[in-house]
Parts: sequence; C-alpha cells; structure tokens
Amino acid sequence: MPPHPTPTPTPTIAGVHIDTRHWINGRRSESASGETFPDLSPIDNTELAQISRGGKPEAHAAVAAAKAAFPAWAATPPPARARILHAIADGVEKRLEELAQVETADNGALVRSHRRGVMPRVAHNFRFFADWLTNNLSHPDFDTKTHTEVHSNTRRNHVSWDPAGPCVLITPWNAPLMMESWKVAPALAAGNTVVLKPAEWSPLTASLLADIAAEAGLPAGVLNVVQGYGAEAGQALVEHPDVRRISFTGSVPTAQHIATAAAANLTPTSLELGGKSPLLVLDDADLDLAVELAVEQYDNAGQVCLAGTRLLVHESIEAEFTQRFIGRASNLTQGDPRDTATDIGPNIHARQLEKIDGFVQRAVAAGATAVIGGGPNTDLNERLGGLYYRPTLLTGLGQDAEAVQEEIFGPVLTLQTFSSDDEAIALANGTRFGLAATVVSGDRAHADRIAARLVAGTVWVNCFYVRDLRAPFGGSRRSGVGREGGTWSFDFYCDLKNTVTAQQTFTAQQTFTTQQTSTTQESGSDHG
Repeated sequence: MPPHPTPTPTPTIAGVHIDTRHWINGRRSESASGETFPDLSPIDNTELAQISRGGKPEAHAAVAAAKAAFPAWAATPPPARARILHAIADGVEKRLEELAQVETADNGALVRSHRRGVMPRVAHNFRFFADWLTNNLSHPDFDTKTHTEVHSNTRRNHVSWDPAGPCVLITPWNAPLMMESWKVAPALAAGNTVVLKPAEWSPLTASLLADIAAEAGLPAGVLNVVQGYGAEAGQALVEHPDVRRISFTGSVPTAQHIATAAAANLTPTSLELGGKSPLLVLDDADLDLAVELAVEQYDNAGQVCLAGTRLLVHESIEAEFTQRFIGRASNLTQGDPRDTATDIGPNIHARQLEKIDGFVQRAVAAGATAVIGGGPNTDLNERLGGLYYRPTLLTGLGQDAEAVQEEIFGPVLTLQTFSSDDEAIALANGTRFGLAATVVSGDRAHADRIAARLVAGTVWVNCFYVRDLRAPFGGSRRSGVGREGGTWSFDFYCDLKNTVTAQQTFTAQQTFTTQQTSTTQESGSDHG
C-alpha cells in the first residue's frame, strides 16, 4: 500500500482545476510507486493538493521522452518554434488571473504583484526568446587568410548554434513560473527538449504551464514536468547520462550536489545561487530614494535572491536614514497576500520560518539590536494560521557576524556604516557571494567608481530589480556559475559550432550556389 492515497487528479484551487500528476510525453501519469506528498499554502497552512511524488522511474521516463522528441523538434525551423512560443505566451495572458491566484495560494507572494508584473512578464519572456531566435541570433561569418610562399587562400568561418539535446531545468519556490519561463523559453527556442522539475513547495503553476504548452501545439515529449523532491526526482534527473544541459536556481549546497552528479557525465551546468547583496547609500545619496529602495528589499517577504539585504550607509547620514527607514517600514501592511492592500505576505514553509527566526535570535543573543521586528508575527499567525515574520532590521553587527555573512532569505535586513569609499567596498565585497549590488548616489561619477569595484553579476544604480533579458544575468563567487539572457542563453543551451570552408577550392558556380543556400538558410533550421 502506498503511504498516501492516489491524489484527486484535478483538485480545485482558487477556482482553477489543476492536474497534480506528472506530465510526461504529452500525457498525465501518476508515480509508479503511487506515492504523493502534500502541498500546503503558507497563507493559512491549509492543504492545497496531494502531488505525485516522482522518483527514478518518472525521471527516466521523462528523459526518454525528451530524447525521443529531440530530433524532430531540433529540426523544426526557428520561425515555427517561435510561433509555438508566442502561442504559449498567448495562453499565459489568457489565463493570467488564474495563474496569479494559484501562484499566490501556493507560495504566498502578493496577488497584486502577480497580476501587474509577474505573470505579464512570464508571457513576455516566451515572446522575447522567440523573437531573439528569429531576429537577433545571427551567424557571424568572417574570413581567415593564410599566406605562404606558394599561395594565398581564403577560408570562410560560419558559426552556428546547434541544439544540445534534452535539458533538465530545476526551479525554486520563491518565483516559480517566472523562473520557469526564464529557463524553459530559451531552452525550447534553441531547439532543445525539456524536463522541468519544479520546487516541491510550489509546484502548481508548472503543471498549468504544461497544459498551456500542450494547448499551444507543443509536440509531445518536448516539455515534460516531473514533480517530486530534489533528493529523489531531482537527483535521478541530474545524474542521467542522456541529459545534455542542467540549469538550476537554488541553494549552494544543492548546487554542489548537482555539480558533482553532472561531473560524472561532463554535463554543462548553469547555476544561479544565493546572494547576500549589499545596498550602498553614499553620502551624496537622495535619502528619499535610498529609503524607498531599502524598504523595497522586503519584497516577497524577503524571499528574493537578488535582494540587497545588507544596508551599508555612510556614517554621516546613518541617523537620518535609519529614522526615515523605521518610519517607512513601520507603515508596511502585513497580511493575507490575496488582499491587494497587503505589502508583505507569509514565508513559504514552517521550516523556513524557523530558519529565519534562528538567524535573528542568534544575532540578538550575540549583541545585535532588532530596531524593528525581531520575530514572527504571532497575532497574524494565530489569526490566519499562516507563516508570517515581521519585517526586521538588525544593527550593531560586525562584518564576521552570521547574519551578515549568510543568506537568511526572509524579511531581515542588516545595517552597517562606513566612513570612506574604500571601507564601503571592503564591506560590500566582504562575503562569499557576488550576485548583485545596489548603489544609491547623487553623483554619477561617484556611483560609477563604486560600481566598477563591486564583485557582483548585476549592479543597480539608483534602481532595483530591473531585468533586461538582453543583458547577461548570473552571479560571481558562490552566487553561481555562468550567465544567461539574450545570446548568452543560446550560448549555454546550444553547442556552438564553427564550420571553416576553403572558399577557393570550389568553382565559381559552386561558390555562388553555396552562398545562395546560406542566404536562404538565414531564417532556416540552422538558427537553432
């Protein structure tokens, strides 16, 4: 007997019917073991659904389906692939409200954010990579001339992005569908097939994405979704020898396990990991802007890998900054994320809430001061039954303090001061991470000098969380390996090939015919 009963195939969540079984080779399937696991809402800790618990059989079946579907999808001309990606975007837009409601119920992020920004951006991501494939992914040709005493010859170099094969994409729970679209869209556009393993704490919109993709005409086996735990389904996927690419967003320890498994098969990996990003407020900063940007770091209850959780403020303005920050942060409304008046919702899981509080209590015990917050929102938790932690600011911390060095991933910020640019840079770069940084300054030249010295994959100056998909995205140090976005995504999801042809070995007619064929194929299958 399985430890849990077979799940209801289509539980209703926020008025939406969702099939919580795996999506493999164009059809729904339960786990071979019959096992499931519960999916709980952080809003009120109610059970949303029982999710099929995948393992090695489901992982292997999904990779086999992706491998079988790969040749035909790779050979599909880019314009045809792009049309399907645009149809997926249409499907997302058509079901935008459903996706927003389901994701809010599943991971506790604000429904107003899902409506206004997240879900429209999911659709945009599919459109962007479809258009980048057909409009921007050029094949640079260049000549190499070799001169000898006997002859001079010209060779034409032709660069192509060839689909790599089945890709395993493992996504986090803090922004499920957004992160899935950042990975699935370029992988499919490049001509690869995909096995998606969503986080077990927020699996629902991945299942809906499978439905949307099927309705858009994506062939069976091109996109597969395997539900389950990382140590079971995830492990079986990343160690599979037929997988050609692995893209993962999550924690450093999990990435180390993935990298170890991938190394056995020399599978290329892209790893976007944790952050402990600084937000530097220079002495020439606009304090109103600085406070607004600092308070924005509580977005999604602090569950944003890019968040500038370490506030570094020039000592000459620290007192006024802190006073303004406390006033602004104290006016934030914490509550049910389905209420559009709410500013901060719950944290994802009881285990995460306990982890967050552990960091705070150890910091206070070591001498830090919680000038706001400092513990769970017990009144709200008792009333709703959810997982809410009060927005917290810790002061009085040294650079070597645990709360300064380790990613907390909750609504907890630290504040330190500096007296010079050199000290600011030393503090900002003084962790093992290097994902992002934010600089607030009223002097462009000053901001540029600081930004140039920061170790970070992304530096924002007088803004935050602006992601242009044309730009490279990724982290330095323990914040990740590799870059994605624009052509960088295709560089990762493809095998780059250079074909070198000795032009003068052909007759004039042959050369003319070859050039005609090359011109015709500019929008053909070799773009993928």
